Amino acid sequence: MSHTAELIAVGTELLLGNICNTDAQMISQALSQLGINVFYHTVVGDNPERAKAAVEIAKKRADIIITTGGLGPTCDDLTKQVLAESFGKQLVFHEESAQRIRSYFETYLPHRTMTENNLQQAMLPEGCTVLDNDWGTAPGCTFVSDGVRVIMLPGPPRECRAMVEHRVIPLLKSLSDGVICSRTLKLFGIGESNMESQLHEQMLAMQNPTLAPYAKEGECELRITAKASTEEEAQSMLDPVEQQLRQQFGDLIYGVDIPNLETCVSQLLREQGLTLGTAESCTGGLAAKRMTDLPGASQVFKGGVVCYTNEVKHSVLGVRQETLDQYGAVSRETAAELARGACRVLGSDVGISMTGVAGPDPDEGKPVGLVYCGIARGDQVWVKETRLGQARDRIRNSAVLTAFDLVRRLLTGLPVE
Repeated sequence: MSHTAELIAVGTELLLGNICNTDAQMISQALSQLGINVFYHTVVGDNPERAKAAVEIAKKRADIIITTGGLGPTCDDLTKQVLAESFGKQLVFHEESAQRIRSYFETYLPHRTMTENNLQQAMLPEGCTVLDNDWGTAPGCTFVSDGVRVIMLPGPPRECRAMVEHRVIPLLKSLSDGVICSRTLKLFGIGESNMESQLHEQMLAMQNPTLAPYAKEGECELRITAKASTEEEAQSMLDPVEQQLRQQFGDLIYGVDIPNLETCVSQLLREQGLTLGTAESCTGGLAAKRMTDLPGASQVFKGGVVCYTNEVKHSVLGVRQETLDQYGAVSRETAAELARGACRVLGSDVGISMTGVAGPDPDEGKPVGLVYCGIARGDQVWVKETRLGQARDRIRNSAVLTAFDLVRRLLTGLPVE
């Protein structure tokens, strides 16, 4: 049976824009992996009448309602009261949850006095299944009424994510009459519209497995999803689709079920026992940040130099003054010398460089969006010229991805330029 879910986030702070609704994004991704359709996201403030109206609408168009927020101890935490009233249930005191709340304070907050209003969190709809919260004080819960499954989760993202992973996903999997498996191919070097146009007819014709494209900043994803009676059967259904996509898109695919390009680069460097160094002008250290965000980065990343001025390009990384004078900082020649300089100064096996015009104004008579990315290894150096649009943040991000893709290509034997 196909399920349709609606997410209801409760909290005036969301409506005011004080915080972003990251819970909804995370839950939607999890439900998509389970093959559950999410057609609506609703955000409602801490107002019981408006919250109840939102629930009444959701009951008519979804068979799964998942709420986030409003389970805490204060007077504006009203989610349980609203859901109980909407489905004709009473709130009852759950002693086991109350004891868990007391234990949480004793274990994790020993220097704070637990006030009595914290026990409001142990008031739960009669007949519900409690979803224990090992990451905070407010328990979640679930019940079925009027043909709708209701799932209530705490709002803090750290707690909500853990509850979805360890409580909600196992619950929803148990409701399924089969197994749903997905595989995500990551691509760099093709736009979403180009990719979608090549796959449009194929995606319309597919039913099981299905194929869905997703655009991310500077790259794209293709998610294949299959449903079968067993995981082995579902995986075997994914294999031929993946092979067909690999034949179609070739070396634009940089990985499967991998978080990002920098992870791909880090894995390749580690496998080959190599190290990387960066020389960054227009990207201002963004490539180094992406590398050092990864656990274990010190094994493969030597360091980086932010060479924003010509003085630093020359005095630190050894770019010749005549190169800067003749060709300018934004040039193929400067990018090549920066990449070599990164290897020499940082002692890395591979060096990458990014120099360009991130805007908002042209520089050296060169247009906004013009970026040269260089890569050096030993005596060899390659430079790629790119035109990356007009938006400053997008230019910087795309430049870093382009440089990482050069590393990926070099280390896998693909054409670099």
